[in-house]
Amino acid sequence: MNALINKFKEYGNLPYEIEQELAKYVKSRTKQKGDFFIKQGQVVSSLFVIETGLVRSYFIRDNHEINAWFGFENAILGSAMPLFYDQPSFENIQFLETTTYHYISSKDLNELYRKFHEMSNIGRKIAEECCVVVAERAMSLQTENAEQRYNSLQIYQPSATQRISLGHIASYLGIKQETLSRIRRK
Repeated sequence: MNALINKFKEYGNLPYEIEQELAKYVKSRTKQKGDFFIKQGQVVSSLFVIETGLVRSYFIRDNHEINAWFGFENAILGSAMPLFYDQPSFENIQFLETTTYHYISSKDLNELYRKFHEMSNIGRKIAEECCVVVAERAMSLQTENAEQRYNSLQIYQPSATQRISLGHIASYLGIKQETLSRIRRK
């Protein structure tokens, strides 16, 4: 079964008829480590779920890469500006491992939202969850220190420290790699 369709089913009822229609639009790809899903300035308006693999989202500021988030298996992902507003991305999404993912274009997804009430409800629930994730990240950045954010990463994504380079993790936490090494030694 397709990982994206399975993910949609987690958010609501997906009758057989809708599942069959959805399957016509969902595509699958495998990308190599270092490849990009999207680069800053591009418009790739697709929603995707990783079956196996790992991605990161990052921005470039003052010639430095700043990691915003990591995407693991079974999470719904995409670049917000192209996906929702058909505008260029302000982020880069790069594959950190060889990754197999399933995706649907925003055009096709919006058509399914218009055609099927159940899909519209699923889309709303996904959007609500994304809002919560963004709010939690903002709160974490404002109220937690780097050590607390590192501990949260270990709790919620225990494999992260084995799969993601220390440089990428340090950037995500907003600290230098040396500081991360001190935190890890504690």
